[in-house]
Parts: sequence; structure tokens; C-alpha cells
Amino acid sequence: MAANAKQLDRQAESRTRLAFLTTHPIQYCAPVFRALAERSDVELEVLYCHDATPSEQAAAGFGVEFNWDVELLAGYSHRFLKNVANKPTVGSFNGLDTPEVRSLISRGRYDAVVVNGWHFRSAWQAMFACWRSRTPVLMRSDSHLRSGRSTVRKALKWPLYQSFIPRLDGCLATGKWSRDYFLHYGAKAERVFVVPHSVDTDYFSTTAGELLSKRDKLRARWNIAPNDFTFLFAGKFVEKKRPLDFVYAICAAAAKETSVKGLMVGDGPMRAECEATVGSLNGPISFAGFLNQSEMVQAYVAADALILPSDGETWGLVVNEAMSCGLPCIVSDHVGCGPDLIQSGLTGDIFPLSNVNGLTDLILDYAARKGEVEQMRTTVRATTSHFSVGATIKSLLDAVAVVRKSSGA
Repeated sequence: MAANAKQLDRQAESRTRLAFLTTHPIQYCAPVFRALAERSDVELEVLYCHDATPSEQAAAGFGVEFNWDVELLAGYSHRFLKNVANKPTVGSFNGLDTPEVRSLISRGRYDAVVVNGWHFRSAWQAMFACWRSRTPVLMRSDSHLRSGRSTVRKALKWPLYQSFIPRLDGCLATGKWSRDYFLHYGAKAERVFVVPHSVDTDYFSTTAGELLSKRDKLRARWNIAPNDFTFLFAGKFVEKKRPLDFVYAICAAAAKETSVKGLMVGDGPMRAECEATVGSLNGPISFAGFLNQSEMVQAYVAADALILPSDGETWGLVVNEAMSCGLPCIVSDHVGCGPDLIQSGLTGDIFPLSNVNGLTDLILDYAARKGEVEQMRTTVRATTSHFSVGATIKSLLDAVAVVRKSSGA
């Protein structure tokens, strides 16, 4: 018994005590946290700054009040920090104010702290606490330089970002563009680690396979015929997502090729305008409304390809989801995941932002090469293996190990 106790003590001492600070429970993060918690070499604690209400989800652009219908909190250690903000919300910098995080870090509770972005006050509270206590701090970000920002705003950001990014022990970029972003603001190359954005690829791939036999039935639900070539838009109906570009391109393509159909999933302030435009153009587009996480695979199975025409999309995890289900993806050249996930003609294509004519041509090309597009699915699924939960965890823990070694922690 004594020997077993000593062995357990040694195992506990060798574990990395890792904190992960983030704004609120996010559906994409939960699988990563659960997988981390299963490891014998990690002691994880997730620190949440806020618990978003259904009305806040609606205000964020989803258009409807809801709670995610997948488990977000089970399977890993977590705590909700006391948020003392006057108006608690994830939508503003001052909406997350959690002084408690300072004391948690200063006690030497963690071997390293990962902070998910710097756009909220709690992140800065954690960073300063790490610097004071000499606790390694790693910053996670998917920001890139192609986001629409005014010259004045860029000028204002420059001195601030150059003052703190080079001080970070580790910069966790999600891909090529976010790596360039960190380097642009002064991060040392050896401190920038690519930790890919991921979704639960096994879940999406397995569920899509199970639903494949019901594909015609799912398509009929949204007035899609078995032989239609269907393009999917999935996201918030907000200006940044450019849903009207999808509408105009589908309608223009369908006027030349009757097999082209569109399916729009989501809700938001621009939905009524999109529906009115489809009506005025007599376009072949169905609106599915908001689908919760467990329902989204049905839309991916019903579709033949995804289109993400967004402006300033930092990554676009909907592309990860769609590709896990075997869909090639067409994205604008302002979508952050493009350089990492899209190989032209193999996993999808990239078109210039707001170029509806260029998008229309791609739609027509895909519809004309239906058999070849179907063959792309194998390459599409293979690509997502590099953006799995397992890949994210390996890259994250490798980065933490390097940072701890270099800092002497």
C-alpha cells in the first residue's frame, strides 16, 4: 500500500498543472478539455469568466435564444470565476472582470496558464498575474492581418501589441495567418507554436456515415431533390458573413444550371433580407433556420459542398465541421482557415472576397463536375485528420513543454 501511495505521489508530481482561461463555455472547446482531462500527465482546470445566457447568444448574432444541446461542462475540472463587471457579458472588454484569477495564479497553483485571446479584461488580469508570479503564460489567438481594420485602428494597436506580445512565453497560433500575426507584432519565431483549431472529427465523421442512408429524406425536408447539386451556407446572418453574396451567386448559377440549389442554415438580423431577395429572384434556396449543434450534421449530409463567403473570418470552424463530413469547401480569401485547409481542386477552392461573379463560376464548375467533386471527399476527410482534437492536444502540450523548459518552470 505504501509503495502504491509513493507511486501515485510521483505521478502527481510529474503531472503538468495547466489552467485554461476562456470567456465562457464554447462548444468547440469542450471536446479538447475532456480529452486533456483523460491524460495521466496533465492536471487541467478550465477557468470560465462568464456563463452566457440564451438571450446573450441571440444578441451575439444567432438571432434566436438557445442553449447548446451538447454537453459543454462534463468530463473535466472547471470553475466559474466571480465576474464583478457592472454589466457582465462576453460582448465587451469590460464585461468580464474577474480579479479572483490573480490570486489563483499567484498562489503557484499552476505550472502554466493558457489564455484564450486578449479581448477581455480577465485575460489581462491573468497575464499580469503570470508575469508577477513568473508563471509561464501562453496566449491562444486566431487573429490575422487580413481582417478589415482602419488605418487609425491599426496605428493605435501597434504600440500596445508590441508591448505585450513579445513578453509572452508562448504564442499559440491556429494556422499560417495567425502565426504571421504574432510575428508581425514582435513575437520571437521560437515562441510561436501552431496549435490547430479543431472539432470533434470522429463525431462528425461517424454521425455523417450513419445518416448517409437517410440523405434523400433529409434533402426532402428542405425541398431538395435527390439529383440536385446543393451548396450550403451555415452561420449567423450578419454582414460579416456576407450571406447575400451566397444568395446572389446561387440565384445567378441556377439561372444557367437548374440542378443548382442552395440551403441556408442559421438565423440573424439579415435573414429577412435574404429571404426577400430569394423571393424577388425566384431563387432555389431553402432556409432551415437555426440548427443546434447535434442537428448540424443533417445539413452537412444533405449538402454537396459548403460556401463560406465571409469577410474577416478569423478561422471558420464550420469548414472543419463540413470537411469532417466529407464536404469540399469554397471560401473567400479573407477566411482564416483557407491557407491551411483549402487545397484548390482537392479540398475546395478560394475566391476573392465579394466577387459574386467568381463565386458563381465556381458554383457552376462544381455542378458540372459532380462526379469529380464526389471523389474529392476522400482527400477532404484525410485533411481533417491534421485538425483533430488529438492533433490540437499534442501541439498544445508540446508547446507547454518547450515553454516550461525554457522558463525553468
